[in-house]
Amino acid sequence: MALSNNVIGAINFIAVLLSIPIIGVLILIVALAGFIGAIWRIQCLIIFYLIAMLVLIILVVCLVVFVYMVTIRGHGTIEPNRAYLEYRMDDFSGFLRRRVSSSFKWDGIRHCLSQTNMCAELNQSFRMAQDFFNAHLTPMKSGCCKPPTQCGYTFVNPTYWISPINMAEDMDCLQWSNDQTQLCYACDSCKAGLLADLRKEWKRANVILIITVIVLIAIYIIGCCAFRNAKTEDLFHKYKQGYT
Repeated sequence: MALSNNVIGAINFIAVLLSIPIIGVLILIVALAGFIGAIWRIQCLIIFYLIAMLVLIILVVCLVVFVYMVTIRGHGTIEPNRAYLEYRMDDFSGFLRRRVSSSFKWDGIRHCLSQTNMCAELNQSFRMAQDFFNAHLTPMKSGCCKPPTQCGYTFVNPTYWISPINMAEDMDCLQWSNDQTQLCYACDSCKAGLLADLRKEWKRANVILIITVIVLIAIYIIGCCAFRNAKTEDLFHKYKQGYT
């Protein structure tokens, strides 16, 4: 039996085992078709498997492109004399902005954020203003735990700031509160910080998807070899029958 048939059979046998609790019935059927078709060289099953694999590859490639397009924007903005970045909603794609634009959705997220120690931890870590300004904060901490730098607030501690006399007209400047349960959780900068973290996770996931595409293409090529071997053996079998 050709090596490619053994390989495709083994791969699909593993896929059968993994698909029972994880992937679902459709992938199980496709894997079974590939396994049976490769081992017993049933051309129609191999064709079904190859078509299904091609559709899967196309879908994953489309997903990779989609994730890339919605995460291509969203880099933080550098502010003078600050090591951390500032994040704004306009920096992100419309698709991501819509995930947090609903007040109903954000109220739930804001409540969850107010229950965490994310911002309180900054007060323990940074006592001096310059130490805080030199810190590399996560997007969430930068957007939710302090007022935007452009507002001109004066540092007392990371979560307590003195309001300037002439405040910028940015709505986030008005949203800031020294109330430790409020802070900037209602600010667009906090939403942008959440989206920045989400963007990072999506970009990591996209790397996995790209690797998945490469693996699927390799498996698809092996499947094509198995189909060619099955077709060659079928022709040889028919030729042998005609010869005898």
